[in-house]
Amino acid sequence: MSLNFGREQLSIPGPSVMPDRVLAAMHRPSPNIYEGELIDLTASLFPDLKTVAQTKHFATIYISNGHGAWEAAISNTCSKGDTILVLVTGRFGQGWADMATQLGVKTKILDFGDSADADPAAVTKALEDDTDHTIKAVFTVQTDTASSVQNDIPALRGAIDAANHPALFFVDCIASLGCDRFEMDAWGVDVMVTGCQKGLMTPAGMSFVFFNDKADVAYQNADLKTPYWDWHPRANPEAYYQHFCGTAPTHHLYGLREALNILVLEEGIEAAWARHQTMSRAVWAAVETWGCLELNIKDPAKRSQAVTTVLSKNDECGKLRHWCEHQAGLTLGIGLGLAVQGEKSWNNVMRIGHMGHLNPVMLMGALGTIDAGLKAMKIPHGSGALDAASAEIAKHFTES
Repeated sequence: MSLNFGREQLSIPGPSVMPDRVLAAMHRPSPNIYEGELIDLTASLFPDLKTVAQTKHFATIYISNGHGAWEAAISNTCSKGDTILVLVTGRFGQGWADMATQLGVKTKILDFGDSADADPAAVTKALEDDTDHTIKAVFTVQTDTASSVQNDIPALRGAIDAANHPALFFVDCIASLGCDRFEMDAWGVDVMVTGCQKGLMTPAGMSFVFFNDKADVAYQNADLKTPYWDWHPRANPEAYYQHFCGTAPTHHLYGLREALNILVLEEGIEAAWARHQTMSRAVWAAVETWGCLELNIKDPAKRSQAVTTVLSKNDECGKLRHWCEHQAGLTLGIGLGLAVQGEKSWNNVMRIGHMGHLNPVMLMGALGTIDAGLKAMKIPHGSGALDAASAEIAKHFTES
């Protein structure tokens, strides 16, 4: 008999849990889109978005998912026949490369597999070999949502500089912004893309592209620009509607304003990074203690603070996902194309999202539910996982 008769919890790596305050802010009649409150609210978003991204440069909002931000980044900087270098550390770098190819951009791939981060030395060598400087940009993700690896963005910037190469540096922070430390300007990132539905705690439907002056120089000669994706009117509008190339995503903007109130004005971005670090370590401690499951990324320094990919030798992950959702009301993430023992399967991979609107009550509830699932299905596992997780949470207070 199911126990799933309370409030369900989403623990997938996005969309993440939406704060009640965000949903309440969106639950209102449509506003005037020509003057007044909405225009002022929209203007207030950009400084806080830049604080989250740690940039003083340009920020744009698109009515799209993250794939739209990918296309905007490419189309505003590249031309047909250009060459880019894409670092693949799971699924999403390859997805960005595939989109570039479809737009007529040539891609060179450095594939580091499903369980390793991008190697800066390999990046330096690839750029040193590009003696004619045909590579226009280096593309990577900070967190690959499928593998849960976290790439070392400052080290990759250093790799580009070590090659003395003029390539632009593009980073996908769709899964990581607001969760993992990211400093766009200090780390030398030229273009960054993200979405609203993960660390920014707003229902899916908006994406963001941040770019600096160096990227804007590339814009001048890019021949892939289209009226909708063009970032110039959005970043420097003469009229309000140009922020969105038409009608604003009104209710999403109200939700985003409330989410940024929480993230920037109340918690603060440094505190948010520290909270995500604690939550991620609690998840890792529980998984390691259970023993029957395996963390996809072995080195803690290379793991995402937003999502953890977990593997099982057989179908334990699939059984756990099904039991947790249908018997207890906890939805865990499916695997996205990862191979275990050489074979891809839905049932030997799961992903635990720990991003955005999350506190110890919510996280310990999720881990306790997984622990109960292991017991209910008689999957052999080690004891003490919840003690290990709670100890990591306690360290947050004893070591601060």
